[in-house]
Amino acid sequence: MDRLKDKVAFITGSGSGIGRAAAILFACEAAKVAVADISSAGGEETVRMVRDAGGEAVYVATDVTDPASVEHAIKSVVERWGRLNVLYNNAGGSTANDGRVTEVSIEEWWRAIRLDLFGTFLCCRFGIPEIIRAGGGSVINTTSVVALAGVVGRDAYTAAKGGVLALTRSMAVEYGKRKVRVNVLAPGATLTERVRKFLSDDPNVRATDNKHLLGMGEPEDVARTALFLASEDSRRITGAVVPVDSGWSAA
Repeated sequence: MDRLKDKVAFITGSGSGIGRAAAILFACEAAKVAVADISSAGGEETVRMVRDAGGEAVYVATDVTDPASVEHAIKSVVERWGRLNVLYNNAGGSTANDGRVTEVSIEEWWRAIRLDLFGTFLCCRFGIPEIIRAGGGSVINTTSVVALAGVVGRDAYTAAKGGVLALTRSMAVEYGKRKVRVNVLAPGATLTERVRKFLSDDPNVRATDNKHLLGMGEPEDVARTALFLASEDSRRITGAVVPVDSGWSAA
């Protein structure tokens, strides 16, 4: 299908997991995809997979916590393809070093804020002006169900993802008149390699399993929802929080 024909998409964290699934899916829907990741090995592997599926993609080295890196990455994509239509801020994640606010290290607190919130801010800072120049488009941010309902032992990650949710709503209001839609996905536990390890190692994560009413999701489940938000199918949707959590936030 061609739901993203003539669109250029920049997807952070697309060297693995949900981002990789989205890169492949977007390319199969005729988008030109910038695979933005800090890992060259993962990014190049995603590009190979996209090309094997008949799509068009390029790897762009990107550290979303570094302003110069983000600015250069987005500029290089616009120079290559002439525009930017879709920005999918997928990069982020929690670690086993997270914890209660009274116990989590200061270093882990700032790691979560830098990666999840500051990284989203930077990509929007440099990406939104290009989307405006292209005549409008879609920004897809990534929060988490933990920003909708608390989870024990994840205070740094929860704070960062709560910030992403609030920032999304603010930008939706700010840029709606410029034809930029800004929405946010709220995935539940999704069976990426990283989450599978969490499930085996962390009892607090394992305890959330029975709240996924339809079973835990796969990366492709989140990617399909991101595709909807990237496409014109969602042309009247902005400022929305879209849970992809198998009913976790309702249970």
